[in-house]
Amino acid sequence: GYTAKDIYVLQGLEPVRKRPGMYIGSTGPEGLHHLVWECVDNSIDEAMAGYAKNIQVVLLPQNRVRTVDDGRGIPVEKHPQTKKSALETVMTTLHKGAKFGSQAYKISGGLHGVGVAVVCALSKWSRAEVCRGGVRYFQEYVRGKPTTPVKKDIKCNQTGTTVIFEPDPEIFPEIKFDVKKILTHLRQQAYLTKGIRISIIDEREKPAKPYTFYFEGGLQSYVKYLVHGTTQIQQNIFYVTNEKDGIAVEAAFQYTQDVEFYEESFANNIHTGEGGTHVTGFRGALTRSLNDYARKNGFLKEKDENLSGEDLRDGFTGVVSVKLREPQFEGQTKAKLGNPEVKSAVETVVLEGMTDFLERNPQDARGIIEKCLLSAKARKAAKAARQTVLRKGVLDGLALPGKLADCSSRNPEESELFIVEGDSAGGCFSGDTEVALLDGRNISFKQLILEHKEGKKNYCYTVEKDGTIGVGLIENPRRN
Repeated sequence: GYTAKDIYVLQGLEPVRKRPGMYIGSTGPEGLHHLVWECVDNSIDEAMAGYAKNIQVVLLPQNRVRTVDDGRGIPVEKHPQTKKSALETVMTTLHKGAKFGSQAYKISGGLHGVGVAVVCALSKWSRAEVCRGGVRYFQEYVRGKPTTPVKKDIKCNQTGTTVIFEPDPEIFPEIKFDVKKILTHLRQQAYLTKGIRISIIDEREKPAKPYTFYFEGGLQSYVKYLVHGTTQIQQNIFYVTNEKDGIAVEAAFQYTQDVEFYEESFANNIHTGEGGTHVTGFRGALTRSLNDYARKNGFLKEKDENLSGEDLRDGFTGVVSVKLREPQFEGQTKAKLGNPEVKSAVETVVLEGMTDFLERNPQDARGIIEKCLLSAKARKAAKAARQTVLRKGVLDGLALPGKLADCSSRNPEESELFIVEGDSAGGCFSGDTEVALLDGRNISFKQLILEHKEGKKNYCYTVEKDGTIGVGLIENPRRN
């Protein structure tokens, strides 16, 4: 069970008010909203442990916020170490909660343990209410210090925890909650926790605006939401969820015709904006599985180099989420996951899922591979163009005669010197002259050479010896 002895106390709240940036990142808008995230994270912990089904966030007038869940409720009995109520201990001390032990929570997002305690410390006024054992208990606080003992209030049939807080203007220069920002965060949390219902009500407006998020599809639903309005290459969203070495892994992605790359990652429902080992494992599995499939099915020949991670980025929209017992985050705001064992767990789960997905969906596999091969071709062309520009820049300093065109290759066997009469004839070799093709197109020598290298056959009109017009295959087009 979840009782007072599951709370682990390390220190009071004085350091939080002295150096708030260490605990919430900043005292600007990001830090202000971090107070809401900490309250929601505690409710999400209850949901992930299987005890909560509903979470509500209410934006109140006078810069107040109320969060409510229907979990077990924070314990209220006396704490063995502090000799105070467990509720008061949770609200007024750092690094507390069963998430630091192994009994009440298997997985939790609050590694640093600041949770509602930091919210209490940085609030001008706050109040905690707990429904437990058929009774509602409450306690109020000013700047992290209790103003009343924990009191019994009224009878209640349900269980759960409510926290109401008003951020302290002494800490935050501007107090303005952004409903769009909160909606985005809560939508993410609903996608990451299947079957939980999260609602937000903005009571600052009249009439109040309610929003509700509830998704059974997990990350699969999230990717579907992210790619809405685009042209998808895959008919089926890739989705896998499994556990490896005690680490729960969930991942989903879909390729679109766009060139933009969009990737999100989470660890214990905490958004890891700077990525980490779970992202490294995700990308590694993706690159390996696509290369294996491309070679096995003839998209890549023996002489071809592998697709690189960069080639897989264009049009990719993906999300990876891991849940583990002891996450190691870099920094108080948990922006990057550092656990080395997560990389191999994610790589194994995603690789197995990808291998199965590609075999079962050959049309999707073809679309993805062809998109990546096109990106690889564009990358190589861009690299060659850059090298040419850099070489031309060097040659410019050598006063190369204006009529002499630079070679596009450094290989002497591929380089020739042509002497032609006039600029128009020289255009054939610089690649600027256009060629009229049998299919009705007029393309430059540069484009003609590129299509020839890709294996495309082009035909042009010819003048025969007897003066008649004929058709001929263009063989080995080249320019110096």
